[in-house]
Amino acid sequence: MTILQFTAILFLGALLAGFLGSLTGLGGGIVIVPLLTLVMAVDIRYAIGTSLVAIIATSSGSSARFTREGYTNVKVGMVLELATIGGAVGGAFLATFLQASWLLTVFGVVLIGSLAVTNRPNRLTVGPLEPDRLTRSLRLNSTYPDAGTDVPYRVYRVPQATGVMIGAGALAGLLGIGAGAFKVLAMDQLMHMPFKVSTTTSNFMIGATAAASTGVYLGSGYIDPAITFPVVLGALAGSVVGSRVLVRTASPRVRMVFSILIALVGIQMIVKGLSG
Repeated sequence: MTILQFTAILFLGALLAGFLGSLTGLGGGIVIVPLLTLVMAVDIRYAIGTSLVAIIATSSGSSARFTREGYTNVKVGMVLELATIGGAVGGAFLATFLQASWLLTVFGVVLIGSLAVTNRPNRLTVGPLEPDRLTRSLRLNSTYPDAGTDVPYRVYRVPQATGVMIGAGALAGLLGIGAGAFKVLAMDQLMHMPFKVSTTTSNFMIGATAAASTGVYLGSGYIDPAITFPVVLGALAGSVVGSRVLVRTASPRVRMVFSILIALVGIQMIVKGLSG
């Protein structure tokens, strides 16, 4: 394989990753890491470092449009991100000590586990469904556009969701996936935010989460410009297209893409990790 072919494959794969990451709120890492490790035979630590840089580009490319359109709940994103960043730095440091096979297996298990929670017939039930003091004091309730009208919604269980975000940040730094899966799950099922609002707010958050842990991989030498450059360009272009599609796509379709993608990638990564 020539350098030109290698670069072209990376760009096209990242283009798809950016599109799906923007559409589902996952940040593209769940496609970029398997692409580099399973298809291009790149060490998973370099794949994670590259993915984190691409996630920053993906978040920047799509979150601006979502915010302008009125889908993103910026206040919720800022509150939850404070907890996520701490976990992200810790996860990144841990990744530099774990074996590659362990990282691959954990990657797959995490995605399959999030799929099981996503497809629960009912939303999670954790205590009474009442607005907490933090929601009221910060005025986190908001609206989002749908069919030409602004639909109001309420936000619940902010303290519980903050705890989930610490774990999500740790997984983001450890696996380079942006932790969009768990952020969407927490906001959609635990906080009872509309699914489109959850995905767009996740897109807004994952850039900061990735930036917090990227420095650890950069300092350890796990970010290669020859790999990162085409991946970032492709992911950025794909995220712009995905953001345009999302605003015209029904939530059940978005949820279906979300579930299928996690299942396929999770199985692949588990098999790769167990086979060494």
